[in-house]
Amino acid sequence: MNAAATNADPHERIFALNNAIRYVAIYRAGTLQSRQREGLAGASSGESDRYEELLVNPTLLTLARQRGNIDCGGAEFVIVGYGNFLQLVVDLPDGHVSVCFDRAADPLAHVDAIRKVFAP
Repeated sequence: MNAAATNADPHERIFALNNAIRYVAIYRAGTLQSRQREGLAGASSGESDRYEELLVNPTLLTLARQRGNIDCGGAEFVIVGYGNFLQLVVDLPDGHVSVCFDRAADPLAHVDAIRKVFAP
């Protein structure tokens, strides 16, 4: 990551990780902020993205976390394979970050770098 990206806001720092990142949403302490790359083919609507971040992704993380806490060592993230893209949803102490990748990308390769963006 270059020096300019290191000082940028979290959205820009995540976009700088890979050109295959299409969308970044950060939902923390009840506040949602999202950004999408321009000119994307097969992008979902902004309104459906909003409900995904407010309802679907927190629910998926809660279900995975509760199941993981039983006897799997917890849960750290969920990946959803949509037809047009892959959505990586990473649990944060006060919310989540959601990163959308082109189908050919490997979201798992970016989990640690995304977590570092939010490290204290």
